[in-house]
Amino acid sequence: MDNMALGLSSEQTEKILQFQDLTGIEDITICRDILTRHSWDLEGAVSDQLNIRDGHPSVYASSETHAPAVVNELMFQHVFFSPPSDGSWFSISRLFQFGYSIFQTLYLMAYKFLLGDNRRYVTDPTADVMKFIRTYEETYGHQHPVFYQGSYSQALNDAKHELRFLIVYLHSDDHQDNINFCRQVLNDENVIHYINSHMLFWGCLVNSTEGYRVSLSLRENAYPFLAVLAMRDAKMTVVGRLEGPMNAETLLQRLQTIVVDNEGCLIAARNDRMERSLNQTIRAQQDQAYEDSLQADREKERLRRMERERQQEEERQRRESERQEQLEKEEIKRQKVELASRVPSEPSSDHPESVHVVIKLPTGQRLERRFLQSHPLEALFLFVFCHPESPDRFEIATNFPKRVLPCQNNTEETLADVGLRRGEVLFVYDLEA
Repeated sequence: MDNMALGLSSEQTEKILQFQDLTGIEDITICRDILTRHSWDLEGAVSDQLNIRDGHPSVYASSETHAPAVVNELMFQHVFFSPPSDGSWFSISRLFQFGYSIFQTLYLMAYKFLLGDNRRYVTDPTADVMKFIRTYEETYGHQHPVFYQGSYSQALNDAKHELRFLIVYLHSDDHQDNINFCRQVLNDENVIHYINSHMLFWGCLVNSTEGYRVSLSLRENAYPFLAVLAMRDAKMTVVGRLEGPMNAETLLQRLQTIVVDNEGCLIAARNDRMERSLNQTIRAQQDQAYEDSLQADREKERLRRMERERQQEEERQRRESERQEQLEKEEIKRQKVELASRVPSEPSSDHPESVHVVIKLPTGQRLERRFLQSHPLEALFLFVFCHPESPDRFEIATNFPKRVLPCQNNTEETLADVGLRRGEVLFVYDLEA
């Protein structure tokens, strides 16, 4: 990958590689386009991509309530039509649909005239879709392409932003061919894998409010009905219509034909987005460079002033620290002299409670001293503390197992209380080392 040609920084390149690993998308330009639209927020981009893969709308679909304009012209479409398995039923069905459409149009006109524009009554298109998915799975099972769990508008917006193909499937339980299509084609593993890998899959019951609205927009003629939409010339366009019964192999062949003939439009759209993004990045970099040049002298002066102030403050702190250290050392010297008188006298070696203690300082020097078992631990601490070679801050511990003696924490405990009864070897650890 030529980072310079794509206008990528090393950080952006690393994010693209991580995005590829997490999502499995191999096309670098697609990864770059998705990350750019997410302002290079890797976590947000991956989350959106996985949501779409699971059938959930992305943030783009959620933020846009109106569907983008859809071009539905035959000149842009691959039209695949298979006559229904029962030709007479098709004729009767089409006649019935035509009559029903006229009746419904007249009814809506009268309703609108008497009660006003029915668009003011809010419907729930997502609820229609989710109800269809639940009913579909109860009837035909869970083996099917991933249904998009949002409205038609949301699916269009996601397909537009992600530059992916969108399949619209309109379902009708009144047609036997539609029922067979669900049982024998949409549950085919090859069909499921191909659709999930290349497209978003949206479906709805044609008798629902949302499904009927989409059917009017796409003008279906027979069932099963599928429409394939993709971006062409900056507009979502119906690029394929598949109507009538078909088997899994035929469906795959038709979908592959549509994808091959229209994939170039998506690639061109991705390249356009990448070029626009690159130009925006270059302009932003130029603007930033110009702004930096204007601020450079003032920034240098500010940094020099800050550096002088920092040095002055460091010098002040150094002098203060040296003064404090000197005071602390003098105070410790004074304490060593003063506290030496509190170290109890050394008992004789034949005293029944005599404890012979060998103390090793951090410098390697050995101190030897006898104490009584009844002496407080503080006596041991003061003996070490008052020695000229001892550290200013330290702890005393046994060798094995290592156990820090609470010499300063509890002045009531004696040597016997902590198990020092005969000969002991103790170690002094410098806490400031």
